Amino acid sequence: MAHVEPYEPRYEPGPDELRILYRKEAQAKRRTEARPGLWMAVAIYLLFSATDLLLIPDVAAYTIVARFAVGITALLTLEEQLRRGAATEWLDVTCAGAIIFGYIGWLCPAFMGANRESVAYYMVFGTIFMMSANLFFTLSFKLSIITSTIILCILYIVNYLVPATLTYKLVFGTFYISCFTFTSYVNWKLNGERYNVFLNALEAKIQHNEATERGKALLRLSRTDPLTGLENRRAIDEKLRDCWSDWQRLGNRFAAILIDVDFFKKFNDCYGHQEGDRCLIQVANALSDLVRQYDGSIGRYGGEEFIVLARMDKKDQVADLAEAIRRTVESLALPHELRRDGISIVTASVGAAFTRAQAGAKLEKIIHEADRALYLAKAGGRNCARLFDPTDPQSSDESENIAALLKIAIGQNLVSLVYQPIQDVASGKVEAVEALMRLKMLDGTLVPPSLFIPVAERTGAILELGRWAIRTVCAELLADDHIRVVSVNVSPIQLKTPGFATSVASILGETGVAGSRLAFEITEGLEMEMHSDVLRCINDLKVLGIKIWLDDFGTGFAGLSWLRLIDFDTVKIDRSFLHDCGTSRGMAMLQDIIALVRNRGHKILVEGVETDEQMALMRDFGIDKVQGYRVGRPAPAASFQAKRAIQKRPFTVLKSA
Repeated sequence: MAHVEPYEPRYEPGPDELRILYRKEAQAKRRTEARPGLWMAVAIYLLFSATDLLLIPDVAAYTIVARFAVGITALLTLEEQLRRGAATEWLDVTCAGAIIFGYIGWLCPAFMGANRESVAYYMVFGTIFMMSANLFFTLSFKLSIITSTIILCILYIVNYLVPATLTYKLVFGTFYISCFTFTSYVNWKLNGERYNVFLNALEAKIQHNEATERGKALLRLSRTDPLTGLENRRAIDEKLRDCWSDWQRLGNRFAAILIDVDFFKKFNDCYGHQEGDRCLIQVANALSDLVRQYDGSIGRYGGEEFIVLARMDKKDQVADLAEAIRRTVESLALPHELRRDGISIVTASVGAAFTRAQAGAKLEKIIHEADRALYLAKAGGRNCARLFDPTDPQSSDESENIAALLKIAIGQNLVSLVYQPIQDVASGKVEAVEALMRLKMLDGTLVPPSLFIPVAERTGAILELGRWAIRTVCAELLADDHIRVVSVNVSPIQLKTPGFATSVASILGETGVAGSRLAFEITEGLEMEMHSDVLRCINDLKVLGIKIWLDDFGTGFAGLSWLRLIDFDTVKIDRSFLHDCGTSRGMAMLQDIIALVRNRGHKILVEGVETDEQMALMRDFGIDKVQGYRVGRPAPAASFQAKRAIQKRPFTVLKSA
């Protein structure tokens, strides 16, 4: 898309074209030099008045008047021609005429002097006029020869009329011929050199232009994305700095918008990388046409991500542009059959940020805010646009405080686990518990999991927290047999991380806990993608004996695909289906889901059991396990440790006396 043609044949003008170019350049040069040349010639011409006073004092007054008359007339004529824009040829004629009439205007009164010998010798200075055509002007060779010839003829006439010996006349006649020949030769050589200089200058100009064009092309190439033809990250970062500088200095507000093509990896897997490239090009072209209407800039920020910068005054305009971007991609209707969210075309998630007054704000801040808005758009189901809202806990600066808190949470004992019991419906016994993470701030204030878990996933802190949770579960409950099975929630990010299964195996080895005592709950959500790394990790975990549970079944889009690909030990049906059983439609939906899971051969766990009526319903449906406030609320490990200690305490028999 960035066209660079370093091997394009260079243009070489022919001889006729070169002569035309030379004449044009020579005319332009003569036009430029005519005024300073004539002014200098007139100034020197007038300065020679001093020699008139010395050599021909009796007629000096007349020669001086003649000099001034000719000089001023020549200057006025030239200035008027320049003012009227006369052709260069007429300027040349004026300069040549000034030389000829300057000589005649000085010669006539000088020839009337009483001292004929002085006048005769003084006539030698006439050769200066012969050379003036080359000293002060760059007249053409033809006009210079004509001018010098006229001066030579006048010199010969004067030489003939001056009363002198034959020897004098022969000597000075020969001198005049020599001067004419010399000046004509010099003029011819100068014109040849001027032409050579022109050729060299033209060659240098062509080379310079070629180098400049190559440089511009290479610069465009270095600032252009080779696939889409949009500006690349380097170029867009420069524009971002310009926009930020204008915002800081002049208060010109602008928006930064990040666009991410949804499920693009799956698109490549389904249609191939060539089709993937075509998809990105079509998206780029459509967005470029749209953004041009807003006088904005668009660039490819990497992979399937694009960035838009647009100068805007109001937040509503930013929201409208973000939504227009989303609609534009959707309206392309590019097929995407492997999506698992019920949509079969290519869509985009859009995150936008708008300049706002912030103390100590830095350039990277607005991009960071747009990125957070994009994260929320993807977490909110994709194919949507989100504008960064500083008052939203999920995107505000509060999440930055939480991100900083998560870095020190383990070291400062700010994170802990509580456990919610899971009951076997048939036996009525608590056979497992679910580990739930809790986070408190430095002042002891609790942070809701709905707030800190997304931040942990976005920042990658979930990896360290996840390992800590597994190790803590093994140490608190499993190592001393306080509970038989503990389930731990596992993030998709953990499953995608290389070496996760190995780290789990290491923890089991350190604590001496069998893998069959652990269950990992995988949430059925949009962030879980069924690529080979995730499936391989799940298989490795099952080899360790770890049970794999599907959490919140029915709330996402991938449930049936996951049930087909993975042999889950237990499927947890989301609490919302149980709570909707108050209507016949809700009851029928719950029964259908139970039948679907049971036909796949998985054990069923229903969440959210809170009343005796709901518990009785679970018995009627033949549910395997239940969880909810009816069974027990989340409690610290100490409460399960205490119950286990009571169960192990031996009975004491008291005999009566």
